[in-house]
Parts: sequence; C-alpha cells; structure tokens
Amino acid sequence: MSALKSTQSDKTRLRYAWYVVFILMICYTLSFVDRQILSLLVAPMKRDLGLSDTRIGLLQGIAFALFYGLMGLPLGRLADTRNRRNVIIVGVILWSFLTGACSAARSFWSLFLARMGVGVGEATLSPSAFSLIADYFPKEKLGGALSVYSMGIFIGSGLALIAGGSVVDAVTHMPAVSLPLLSAVAPWRFTFLIVGAPGLAIALLLYTVREPTRRQILRTSNGTAARLRFREVVVELKMRWQSVMGISTGMVFQSMGTYAFIAWAPSFLQRIHGWSAGQSGRALGLIILIFGCLGMSAGGRLCDHWHRKGLVEAPLRVAVVSAIGSGIFFTFAMTAKHAGWTMLLAAPALFFLALPIGSSYAAIQLIFPNQVRGQVSALFLLILNMGGLSLGPLLPGLLNDYVFRNEKMIGPSLAITISAASVLMLCAFRAVYGPFRKDYERMRALHTSG
Repeated sequence: MSALKSTQSDKTRLRYAWYVVFILMICYTLSFVDRQILSLLVAPMKRDLGLSDTRIGLLQGIAFALFYGLMGLPLGRLADTRNRRNVIIVGVILWSFLTGACSAARSFWSLFLARMGVGVGEATLSPSAFSLIADYFPKEKLGGALSVYSMGIFIGSGLALIAGGSVVDAVTHMPAVSLPLLSAVAPWRFTFLIVGAPGLAIALLLYTVREPTRRQILRTSNGTAARLRFREVVVELKMRWQSVMGISTGMVFQSMGTYAFIAWAPSFLQRIHGWSAGQSGRALGLIILIFGCLGMSAGGRLCDHWHRKGLVEAPLRVAVVSAIGSGIFFTFAMTAKHAGWTMLLAAPALFFLALPIGSSYAAIQLIFPNQVRGQVSALFLLILNMGGLSLGPLLPGLLNDYVFRNEKMIGPSLAITISAASVLMLCAFRAVYGPFRKDYERMRALHTSG
C-alpha cells in the first residue's frame, strides 16, 4: 500500500512539474512576442523615424541583447539565492510595460532605450526558469522538459508573426488611433501597446507556481547547504570552463541563424515577392510555430533517449545533427527563386535549427551544482545573446548596406549569415565532447558521494 501511495505521489508531483513547465513556457512565449513584433514593423518605422537597415538590425539585436545579457548576471545570482518565482513575476511586469513604452519613441535613440528596458525585464526569466525546472525533474527527463519550456521561442515568434502580421495589416489602413489622455497614435505604435498588454494577466498566473526544494546542492562539512561567495562561484566556473565556453559558443552560432531568419524573413518576402506584412507574417509564423516546436520536441526526446543509453555527450550530438541539417536547408531556402520553394525548404531548416535549444540548456544544468545554476545560466545567455542576438539580425543588414548596397539582396545576405553560422556551430560542439564528459562525470560523482 505504501508503495502504491508513493507511486501516486510521484505521478502527482510529475503532473505538477509539467504544469510549472507549461506556465513558464507561456511566459517565454510572451517574451518572444514582445521582442519579435518589431520585425513586422520595419517599413513604417523606417519611414517615420528615418532608419537604415543597419539601425533596424541594431534595434532587433544589440539594443535588446546588451542589457538582457548584462543584467542577467546579477539576476542570475538572485535566482540562486532568492525566490525564483517572484523574480520572474517582477520581470514579466517590467518587460510588458516597456514594450508598451516603445509606442512613445520619437527617435532611434528613444526606441533603442525602450528596447534595452525590455531586455532588462526579460533577463529575469530564463536563469530562474532553468533552475526551477532542474529542481522539478530528474536528469533523464530534463532535456525534454527544457525543450518544452524552450518552445516558447518558436510559439512566441510564430504568434508574433501570425497575429502581429494580421494586426499590422489591419491597423496599417486605419487612421491614427486616438486614445484617452493621449494624442493620435500611429498604427505601428498602437501595435506595441496591444502586444504589451497581456503581461499583467501572465504575472497573476505565476502565483500558482510553487518554489520547489533545491536539489543537488553543495554542502559544508557538517551537511548544511553551502552559501557560495562570488569567488567560489568563479572557481566552479573555472573547473568547467571548456564545457561552458564550447556550449555557449556553439549556441551563439545557432542563435545567429535563428534570429537572422526571424528578424529578416518577413522583409525578404515583402521586398522580393511583394507580400504584405500580414501574408508574410501568417505564412512564416505558421512554419516557425509548427516546425520550430516539432524540432524542439524531437531534440529533447533524442537527447533524453541518448542519455538513457549512456551517451553522456547526448546534448552535444543533437547540436551536431542540427548544424548539418539547418545549414544545408537554409542555404537553399534563402536563394530559391520562388516564394513557394523558400517556404517549403524553410520548414525542415527550422526543424533542424530548433533541435539543440532545450538540450543545450539541459547540458549546462547537468554539470553544475544548484547554488550556481542561475548564475551560470545567466553567463551562458549573456554570451549567447551578445553574440547570436546581436549579430544575427545585424549581419544581414550590414551585408545589404555595405557589401551588396541593395536592400533586395536580403536573401543572399541571410544565406551567407546562416550557412557560415552553421559551419562554426558544428565545429564548436564537436570540439567539446571530451571536456563535457569529464565535467558530467565529476558532477555525478559529487552527487553520488553527497
């Protein structure tokens, strides 16, 4: 009877753990809607604010990534020492408010500052979410759980394009919107207000998430949980620096491809094939939503399958498969002559590109003790976003403005950016197999002895 009760209790805990993943995924989805909506507003913003493609690339990349990455480090320490749920709640409210504040921008620099503020708010989420999920799930299920959480990337980006494209088409033909206590608001500005509004409801939903007991922690000689000073956190990082830098660098190149495509594919279809914002948003959003999530799920399952078979470097193997597949399919997709071929080839390209996202997050959690996971995750995201989120949207714009000097060459610019990133991603992940095995075994020995 006691065994039956224990089994039922385990099932109840697992169901609740998946509920927490679902709530966190909704938060991640909202964050990507808020950060990606700008890609559908390129034309009216260029016209109203006098922006170049290079400045659009900066707004979609480094304006957000700079503070998203830098503020992640102190916020990661909060995730290791404070209530992680409450940290996320504050962040959701902050980034939603500042998304709405983008509507008030009157110049490149005021919009740049608002986007930086969105980055600060969103920096609260993933370090705390990674740490929470790692405490709710056993290691053989962690890759799948973090992949489901990470589906927010493609659900949010897809919804931003689908719903956002429809909103943009609807408001583009509207006159300026008059709001209470405000002067008339241009349609693209009104779009920022719409997508920033749901944040309060999501923040309230987070109150249903319980803070779990922290597991796999370092302990002092008398058995109590160790409180690590910053210097001791650095020591833990230095012990595993090859794994951290290899995985982070590999994901920089993966995210370059992801953000380059999401940022510029709508403009590619509008400039080259004459599609409207709504047409391009709905078509791309559907492909991103379906094939991004399928790839994310497949990558997590493949990682967990290989992990159960004893392949310690399973998350890295998933990334190698991703680099090969995405590099090939994206190169052909962005150089195809017809929009139909572009969309057909973009589907498997996105599937392969999505494979390693959740498993790479799991890889970082698997080799570190609990007290440093939030800080390590923040460092990982700092490297990833300062590289991938900054360079991914920027490089195609630079190639257009300074190499091809033609905005209609966005297809070749994207192909060059993504194919080069795929080759570098493959090299980075393959090089770190050995160090990762060593760090994984060290952590397993520590856990067994504890």
